[in-house]
Amino acid sequence: MKCNVGGIDRAIRALVGVVLISLVFVGPQTLWGWVGLLPLATAIIGWCPPYTLLGINTCQPRASKEGGKT
Repeated sequence: MKCNVGGIDRAIRALVGVVLISLVFVGPQTLWGWVGLLPLATAIIGWCPPYTLLGINTCQPRASKEGGKT
């Protein structure tokens, strides 16, 4: 699994996941809040299966260790 979820995307997913999970304990207290485990898991892992299928990658390209010098 290659990382395809970038930093800002990860932060948003984690926030949405925590908010949805909190709905299980506070607010309407429905089981739909457990859907928040999906964005939280993809934020932790850094890989999103639908992104792979759609060819989306929000990760920043890594700089080479040599910095482009020869």
